[in-house]
Amino acid sequence: MSEGRYARIYAVVRRIPRGRVATYGQVAELAGLVGHARQVGYALHALSAGTAVPWHRVVNAAGSCSLRTLPGAELEQRLRLEQEGVRFDARGRVPLARVRWRPAALRSPRAPSAAT
Repeated sequence: MSEGRYARIYAVVRRIPRGRVATYGQVAELAGLVGHARQVGYALHALSAGTAVPWHRVVNAAGSCSLRTLPGAELEQRLRLEQEGVRFDARGRVPLARVRWRPAALRSPRAPSAAT
């Protein structure tokens, strides 16, 4: 059952352009899993090492790299994002208003929800 969900999540994450990020909630919404941000985290955790899925482009709702089971893994995420030109502030957050991926199909005149 989760294989189909994971495939949808991975398809969304593959679409996030270099130098952009999406939140767990945003990925869930785009994958048709509204309210299942944790499912996105589980799917990304299940990826094997060396995967082509750009998991590092998914951050939490505050714009931070979420802590990982393996100490230091969040540093790898930050370094990968910095290599793509994404900058972090002194609190370790990315400026979501500037670097959040906004797919053309979802763009609207109003600002995106702060909860995603």
